[in-house]
Amino acid sequence: MAKILITGATGFVGKRLIYSLLEQGHEIYALCRIPGRKIFPDERSNLHYLWGDLRDPKTLTDFPQDLDAAYYLVHSMSEIVSDLNDTEVNVAKNFIDSIKKTQVKQIIYLGGIINDEKELSPHLRSRLLVEGILKNSGLPTTILRASIIIGSGSSSFEIIRDLCEKLPIMIAPKWLNSPCQPIAIQDVLFYLTHVLLESKCMNKTFDIGGPEVLTFKELLLTYSAFRGLKRTIINVPVLTPRLSSFWLVFITSVRFSICFYLVESIKNSSVVRNKEIQKILPHPCITFQKALELAFQKIAQNEVVSTWMDAWQIEGMNGNINQYLEVPKDGCLIDEKKVAIKDSKEETLNRIWKIGGTSGYFALNWAWRLRGFSDKMLGGVGLNRGRRHPSQIQVGDSIDFWRVLRADKENGDLILYAEMKLPGEAWLEFRLEQEKNEWILIQRATFRPRGIIGRIYWYALSPFHHFIFRKMAKNLAGLND
Repeated sequence: MAKILITGATGFVGKRLIYSLLEQGHEIYALCRIPGRKIFPDERSNLHYLWGDLRDPKTLTDFPQDLDAAYYLVHSMSEIVSDLNDTEVNVAKNFIDSIKKTQVKQIIYLGGIINDEKELSPHLRSRLLVEGILKNSGLPTTILRASIIIGSGSSSFEIIRDLCEKLPIMIAPKWLNSPCQPIAIQDVLFYLTHVLLESKCMNKTFDIGGPEVLTFKELLLTYSAFRGLKRTIINVPVLTPRLSSFWLVFITSVRFSICFYLVESIKNSSVVRNKEIQKILPHPCITFQKALELAFQKIAQNEVVSTWMDAWQIEGMNGNINQYLEVPKDGCLIDEKKVAIKDSKEETLNRIWKIGGTSGYFALNWAWRLRGFSDKMLGGVGLNRGRRHPSQIQVGDSIDFWRVLRADKENGDLILYAEMKLPGEAWLEFRLEQEKNEWILIQRATFRPRGIIGRIYWYALSPFHHFIFRKMAKNLAGLND
């Protein structure tokens, strides 16, 4: 069995790839940005964690010397950055510098289908540049270029799902007639795992796609028919990619930056032209409708392994993720509530572990929804993305506009970091402590303001925070009003 490094390990594809490779018996080294984060809640003897950020080489530990292969699944899509190309190139170079210190035999990269290199979206252009960095590294490299990936939790699937489920009439730009070849995540995983150490795939670039060529408009109508929804799509010529992205962000759970990059890329055809991989690895890919069936089975069974929102991005090229992992004290403004638990420690923890998503925030949910809407208006993530599981939390999970930094249910300790748009940084903590013969819930909101605007923001909202946080703490402790 092979010894394999996975970058982008917590992303939609990376997490599922790790599961597949583990099932095949390979030894996996998963590179994660958040120390202590786990890919799966249970321990696995052939899964090892490396913590570090490819954007900051100083945080990287040495990779194992005897690696057989490395998957490069890193993409900077969670923020709109003016220097996307430079960001992607620098990260790829940092990866190459680190991996060259090992005896790796193959690099495998998953990008997007590129049929016209002259008129590419910023997203596809950055992926082409990354391909060049990897190919010119002098290391054996296999490039897989995929069309739209369909699976429960993929950003493309979530956009299609939200549009069709929420809008009986859709006004869409004419470039929705661009053709694509949607491919199920199960088929993407087949190719990713079967090109591994395959000599015929070394130093080759392949296109991968499903059996059908459809326009994005046909994708929406096919999805609607599958779900028994009657939908009308009207094409108009005036919606630019940026305007379309602003429109999408209020309808879908996917944040603006991802909508923008995906919408820009839809203008480019993603139909398979290079079919060489079928000669080396013949494989019948499943249809778009079958991919939808499998996606909804996972959703119905609460078995969504990974989603687009699993990967945590920090704004700015040099964002040091370590500075966010511990709740600061100096220069911070704090709202702390202490409440004696009415029923039991276990029941209180169960309530805390359900916070967000469909369960809400146990106090004035309309106010939280209003805050989520305003965050969307500012280009943030809002509340639409919900949570991965209704009652389970792992380090690194996203819960609405929060990111989980610590989730120790046994010791009653949960820390969330705010990913909403703020003039500063914010953390929300829940901790249970025993005092004499009773359990106490300690709920603490910490805000580190950015300049005078940050302080004005905090003090302007303090009266509302006091009321909302007090009511939330009491309800979590079982003291319902």
